[in-house]
Amino acid sequence: MKCRRCAQPAAYNMRQHKLALCGDHYIEWFRQQTARTLHKYRMFTPEERVLVAVSGGKDSLALWEVLLALGYQADGLYINLGIDGGCDYSAQSQAKSAAFAAAHPAARLIVVDIAATYGETVPEVARRRRKDNRPCAVCGLIKRHEMNRIAHTEGYDVLATGHNLDDEAAVLFGNVLHWQAGYLKRQAPVLPADGEGLARKVKPFCRFYERDTAAYTLLQEIDYIYDECPFSRGATSLRHKETLAQMEHRAPGTKLHFYVGFVKAKQEGLFCLDEDRSSDLHPCTQCGQPTTAPGLCAFCRLWARPGV
Repeated sequence: MKCRRCAQPAAYNMRQHKLALCGDHYIEWFRQQTARTLHKYRMFTPEERVLVAVSGGKDSLALWEVLLALGYQADGLYINLGIDGGCDYSAQSQAKSAAFAAAHPAARLIVVDIAATYGETVPEVARRRRKDNRPCAVCGLIKRHEMNRIAHTEGYDVLATGHNLDDEAAVLFGNVLHWQAGYLKRQAPVLPADGEGLARKVKPFCRFYERDTAAYTLLQEIDYIYDECPFSRGATSLRHKETLAQMEHRAPGTKLHFYVGFVKAKQEGLFCLDEDRSSDLHPCTQCGQPTTAPGLCAFCRLWARPGV
């Protein structure tokens, strides 16, 4: 198979686009498509400061690299959750993120150590607060709080995450299966800041398949952690991904049409946000971040200990 642009041997074939490209032209195409997505959904401008949430994995490090290559003011944020899982998962993830930052002089990496900052790791908080040993819900709450906190206190205009098409399609599939109207209303390539202290969140890779970002990191020789979070095993989202992968195999482009069609339908008025959440938000009495809960926000309640 030959590259469609230069007739050299193709390094990567995209069945959904009927497009095969050599390594150099694929890197060029990947960056151009990222720039098109940024422009199409009006994610941010070259003048704005971008904070990239990095996990040490392929998607987030590829996103950081592409934004730097495109000339954006992009720094990284790594949140050390204290997850071991028998493989020092968090330590290895932080090492990959730090190594990337060290290799890119224009990049700054901000590290938040949850245990050092708040006294407990995420698994320890989950065991104390929940009946099961799966800390995913607690983990998500902590990451969202810290990403908002750092973006606000460090003066960043926007927070970018490396969610890819496989991630977004799986979430959408699950929300449609259960008709989670609230989640459907808020799923989008851009999530505006609803109030003071909340960061605008964007997903520049939302139209890339996971294998697309994997190919980019391979061609760019970006070193990332291959292991998945040990607590992700058996997650419902993985089953949804498997179902969608089977559909994609039979009909290339299924996931892309599913997600893009949903986004277009929202833009045309389906699942529009007809309520103004900002009127329900007020500062948490402890951390000051916006919350709808009376008194302490959900994050601060995580650390509240009876009798302390």
